[in-house]
Amino acid sequence: MAGSRSLGRRFGWLWGAYAVSTAGTWLAFDAFALIAVLVLDAGPAQVSLLAAVGPAVGAAVSVPLGPWVEVRRKRPVMIATDLVRCAVLLSVPVAFALDRLGFAQLLLVSVAVAAADITFHAAAGAFLKDLLPRRDLLLANGRFEATAWTASMAGPPLGGAAIGLLGPVATVAADAVSYLLSAAGIHAIGGHEKPPPRPGPASVRPRPGDLLAGWRHILSDPVLRPLFLNTVLVNALIMAASPPLLVLMVGDLHFAPWQYALAFAVPCTGGLLGSRLAPRLVTRFGGRRVLYASGLLRVCWPIGLAFTGPGPAGLALVTILELGLITCCGVFNPVLATYRLERAPKDRTTRVLAAWSATGKATTAALTALWGSLAALTDPRTAIALAGALLLATPVLLPRRTRIPDDRSPDRARS
Repeated sequence: MAGSRSLGRRFGWLWGAYAVSTAGTWLAFDAFALIAVLVLDAGPAQVSLLAAVGPAVGAAVSVPLGPWVEVRRKRPVMIATDLVRCAVLLSVPVAFALDRLGFAQLLLVSVAVAAADITFHAAAGAFLKDLLPRRDLLLANGRFEATAWTASMAGPPLGGAAIGLLGPVATVAADAVSYLLSAAGIHAIGGHEKPPPRPGPASVRPRPGDLLAGWRHILSDPVLRPLFLNTVLVNALIMAASPPLLVLMVGDLHFAPWQYALAFAVPCTGGLLGSRLAPRLVTRFGGRRVLYASGLLRVCWPIGLAFTGPGPAGLALVTILELGLITCCGVFNPVLATYRLERAPKDRTTRVLAAWSATGKATTAALTALWGSLAALTDPRTAIALAGALLLATPVLLPRRTRIPDDRSPDRARS
């Protein structure tokens, strides 16, 4: 079966490194928000500020790094960003143990982690594109997606149990260790890495044109542009509603942290299923139809979260709605990731991925802050309902079907 075909030892190490760091991330699911609520007595506005400021500033910090990373070998960059994330995350349990942990430190750590995340994933995407032939990219992206959903299924319940037994900073420490293990796995990949593009002035002092090259390519590409606009807005609206939903469930409806985590862990089986099905669906129906249908279906679910009530019925409603959303995302995400990699020129791959990720984080941050203010002015349920209603309008930004090449696999890279 194609889904079980080996992609080589070097990909195996890359996949393993991704798996361990992703497991750590999901073990610490919403750890900073829970620390803010349970340790620092933060309200909805502060929780949303924490979720917004770190990614926004981190995205801005990462922008000048794109041209610099483009002309560097990618493995050392990936190892360095893993070690940075490990170090800054470890500062949280240390400060907590010394009774010096404050809201400002959580913000600073969030900024550093966000900038390192964007830089790492941009470098990793370029590395993957050089590591595997075109025909294997969708299969590889499907495995990464399946790994992410597996980790998100197991991580939050374990993290919730760890928070209940050891306190909320325990999962942050575990996340830090996961990045250390990821760095070791990437180092173990070994082998020869293709030389990066020849260094130019951007490697010393980035010019505005160098910084904007990723966005210029995205916005000039008739396939990537609508996918970019749609994906950034959809992801931002989904994430903007997350802090109000946390406050609604844990604060207003008095669900325990483990119940909140469970409501998002069980539906991740749908993401695992969707990511496994994506290559088969593309083979049968074509990438165009799969991308359009899954992109349309994924926005139909979140508005129902506004009707979440107390007790088992409320928990069941959140679980069912998240299952539908995550299953559709599990199909959509690896197909999108493959299109994006293939349509990015080799000398701009890192900048395209960094621009996409930075824009997504900045947009998510802005809408998260806005939705936090909305939840504070009205109530969490109103904020969730508005996000869901706006999501229903986002399919108009999906590319017209005729614009997405459909050769029963994602489009070939343009030379």
